[in-house]
Amino acid sequence: MTDVAREAGVSPMTVSYTYNRPQRVSAETRARVLAAAEALGYAGPDPSARSLRYGATRNLGLVLGEHLTYAFDDPQAVVFLAGLAEVCAERGYGLLIVPTGTGDEDADRVRAAAVDAYVVWTTTEDDPVLAATRSTRRPVVVHGGPELPGTTMIGIDNRAAARAVGLEVFAGVRKPAVLSFPLDRNRETFVRTGLDPETVAFPVTRDRLAGYRDAARELGIDWSTVPVGVCRTSDEGEARTILRQLPDVDAVAAMSDQLALAALPGRVSGWDDSAVAAEHDLTTIAQSLRAQGAACATTALGGDAPTHRDSWHLIRRASTSR
Repeated sequence: MTDVAREAGVSPMTVSYTYNRPQRVSAETRARVLAAAEALGYAGPDPSARSLRYGATRNLGLVLGEHLTYAFDDPQAVVFLAGLAEVCAERGYGLLIVPTGTGDEDADRVRAAAVDAYVVWTTTEDDPVLAATRSTRRPVVVHGGPELPGTTMIGIDNRAAARAVGLEVFAGVRKPAVLSFPLDRNRETFVRTGLDPETVAFPVTRDRLAGYRDAARELGIDWSTVPVGVCRTSDEGEARTILRQLPDVDAVAAMSDQLALAALPGRVSGWDDSAVAAEHDLTTIAQSLRAQGAACATTALGGDAPTHRDSWHLIRRASTSR
């Protein structure tokens, strides 16, 4: 910057204003500075140095906990990202996606991210990545849980919602089943009867299983006889493979609308009220992941936002009257 100032015949402060506060420099002086910078091969102030000087990066970090393509392939992740992006755009922030789950370097990658705050996609209490975000002393908002000291959790009451939809789909049936999200970060696929929700590491999965169990017990169904098919992703094909191991079930409660499609035609419920739910007449739990994403971003950037705990409702459709 000193070299550019000398070349242009101005002070270093004028060069700084040219890049950082152009309204304070005349058009003629700015043109002279930029011409000198081009002649010397100077591209402008280093963004990292600027961040150190002003103590802010103007970036919000999303710690995904999934392969990077998940953010663009999973329909509900796309909706959640749109909510984050909406707030970032309004406030002049960038959005940095930090994918994790690929190795021992995850925690270091998260700590090194040039961001002012973090939003963490739901994870487990013992996830080293969550500990890494907290260690930076930057604001941390966790979507869906866990809720830990020094963080803010935003999400719906998954247990209450699962109980409500479970009472709907399990009513009058003899052999219900559940299509579940992964239990922990190992993401293994299997079928287990009478799965104890308290053994589940992911809070969202744990709470939904507990809600389904609540509904089964209220309806006089022995939870120990209910098979739970655990899926690695919300892939319909994977769910179909699991259901082939359960030929006698007469109702299925699925943790996503995509998983629910595998049980059609049949008595089945989904989750999220996505476009496919309306298309296939699925009973489902409606929630706005876009609104929750916006709330996560707003809170992380220092604003006030609702928790969204009660921002859900049951939608009854034909899939539970079959």
